[in-house]
Amino acid sequence: MNAGVATTGGTAERRVVAATMGPTIHDVHAWRFRVVPDLIEVVADPARFRSVQDPSGRGLHLSCGAALVNLRLAAAQLGHEAVVRLLPDPSRPTLLATVRLAGHHRVSRSERLLFAATLRPFPARRPELGSPPPLPLLNELAEAARLEGATFLAMPGDTGISQRAVLATRGNSPAEWIRAGQALQRVLLTGVTRAVSASFSYKVVDVLSVQGMLQHGDVAQIELDLTCRMPLPATAMPTGPAVAPLRAERRQHERQRDGRPVG
Repeated sequence: MNAGVATTGGTAERRVVAATMGPTIHDVHAWRFRVVPDLIEVVADPARFRSVQDPSGRGLHLSCGAALVNLRLAAAQLGHEAVVRLLPDPSRPTLLATVRLAGHHRVSRSERLLFAATLRPFPARRPELGSPPPLPLLNELAEAARLEGATFLAMPGDTGISQRAVLATRGNSPAEWIRAGQALQRVLLTGVTRAVSASFSYKVVDVLSVQGMLQHGDVAQIELDLTCRMPLPATAMPTGPAVAPLRAERRQHERQRDGRPVG
């Protein structure tokens, strides 16, 4: 994920930022990394912010969330545990998040796979041939979203080759937009590792179908369209053991994400 970088110190922090170079399909890149002593800041960049297309800054915050996931994965590859704080300073509204490298981290297999996915281009369009992701794979994508504090909901029915879904958060604040962006990026990267093509929209179109699926206080943030690029053989289907490593890492991701417990 290419981004502008300003540096004033911190060798480890500079290496982590340099490793965060994967491609992205997010349209809004109105943020940049800033390395300061003992910290990496993600700051809004007024020179790149398009207020006409994004008057509330929602797209900016969603894109920032995606960048944070890539940054955390890069830190893990280099042996660092990354602790994230969202919108940490009310007096600095352009400071979207900070990332502190808290100590040694032993990278997991799933983190290696997801980081490798950040280095691969996302599919530009839905494949002509494919199938809706099977239920075990949808459950794995739901677990990926949950690790980032969001809810993944598969919408009723499918188109024959794809499955629609939504990502929802508890509320609709700028912090929740960042969480939704983090969840979207982890779902997209998990999809890349499972041969799933995904298109998405920051606007949920089928509002009536979604409302009945949400719990009180939940807000649908993103709509997805998911397609398996080729039929998965039974031996490649994700099962309980394949999903177990994600669950085992949940506590670690809660610390890394923003300190908010996931219920």
